[in-house]
Amino acid sequence: MESTVVEEESGLSRRPPGPGPVLAHPRLTLTVLLCATFMQFLDVSIVNVAVPSIQRDLHAGTGTVELVAAGYTLAYACLLITAGRLGDRYGYRRLFATGMAVFTVASLACVLAPDSAFLIGARVVQGLGSGLMAPQVLSVIQVEFPPSSRGKVFGSYGTAIGSATVVGPVLGGLLIALHLFGLDWRLVFAINLPVGVAALCAVRAIPPSTRQTRERLDPAGVALIVAGLALLMFPLAVGRQQGWPAWSWCSLVAAAVVLALFCWTQINRERRGRDPLLHLRLLRNRTVRLGLLVVLAFFAGVPPFFFLLSVYLQAGFGHSALVAGVTQLPFAVTTAVGSRVSGRLARRYGNTTLVYCTAAVSVSMLALALIVHGVGVRVTPWELAPPMLVGGAAFGVFTASAFSMLLAQAPAAAAGSASGMLTTVQQVAGSLGLTVGAVVFFASQPAVIGGAERRSAATSFFHTLLYETVVFALACLGTLSLRRVSAAAELHRG
Repeated sequence: MESTVVEEESGLSRRPPGPGPVLAHPRLTLTVLLCATFMQFLDVSIVNVAVPSIQRDLHAGTGTVELVAAGYTLAYACLLITAGRLGDRYGYRRLFATGMAVFTVASLACVLAPDSAFLIGARVVQGLGSGLMAPQVLSVIQVEFPPSSRGKVFGSYGTAIGSATVVGPVLGGLLIALHLFGLDWRLVFAINLPVGVAALCAVRAIPPSTRQTRERLDPAGVALIVAGLALLMFPLAVGRQQGWPAWSWCSLVAAAVVLALFCWTQINRERRGRDPLLHLRLLRNRTVRLGLLVVLAFFAGVPPFFFLLSVYLQAGFGHSALVAGVTQLPFAVTTAVGSRVSGRLARRYGNTTLVYCTAAVSVSMLALALIVHGVGVRVTPWELAPPMLVGGAAFGVFTASAFSMLLAQAPAAAAGSASGMLTTVQQVAGSLGLTVGAVVFFASQPAVIGGAERRSAATSFFHTLLYETVVFALACLGTLSLRRVSAAAELHRG
């Protein structure tokens, strides 16, 4: 994959060239990292299926149950940048192990929750543990795995994300239906326990650290970035369901002010030679800037597609969570295939690979829209399979290629900072996309979940798919610009 010269554009030193480090147990290391990634994303999608059971068992209102889902994603997103920097300072394995321990204990607390308030608190702590882990996964992949195998590793990472998103509703439905030991919805959180314990037992497979800095943390920066992201994410998570009250708009405005202040303080710290929480000098690299915008656009389309497809099939057509999940399996299967071949495609086509992938996903969304519009109320899951196969393969290639390209721009000194920045953009994009996608879906027929006719559900999802087509088309336009920038950089170096 083409890349620009970071030391010229960002002012930071690249890691020394060479074949890269050699891991003692690369397969075990990767298994531990991917299990953590899978569980992190599974805990986002699996809870949606459990909402009715939680409401019934804990006698919780709709707004309260919304916080069970939002509390996790809010805490997760707010900690990513800080956690990435902590990994640079204290070591990736140490932060990963701490995050996994917090995540596992919080999962046990979710299982034992006596009421909704306790469950919400446990979910917030669970999100904090997940937020501590996530940047360390990308940092370890980028720093510890040799360049020759990094493409396949990022491919597996993309597969873990896609699989968790698709498997979550199916697994959640199965666990609730089994009703083992009378646990009902609590099984959704109980499955984290054996995985968490196993990961903690095998955590020594992750090297202690290739680099532990003596750089001081920036307490003011931590406070600003956490506050800014919280002010941004919370209204995105619950604002639509509450009718966008005045406080939600005030929160978004305050988020813009606080995040701008955070950026100003980080720039000032860099100018004075102090250690910043976030290496904003990375953004001097045009490849990084454009790449992050492409990731923002792309992942603004992915989460709403899966969520609203489930709503379309379950609320609109009365299908079970199992049927909704099976409908998404073609996407998951080809995601794995695309991830496996992403390295070879990237070596052969460079950044043009991203152009092809975003275009393919956009076309697949348009094809789905035409199918839904043409078939209407008679749609069956298998009719959606061909475009899902294409979209999944393109998603797998894109995730592996884009993440590998962007993190390759970061020097070893800023690996954690770059990982935190990338995962934060990904999470913010997903929340923003869910908000806009839900507005588009429910604007067509606000009562669709309340038992509207199938035609209303089909119309709503058709409009959502048009939104998806536009979002991925915008991502495609961004990749065209990215290809031109990379080509110009290669010409300049030559």
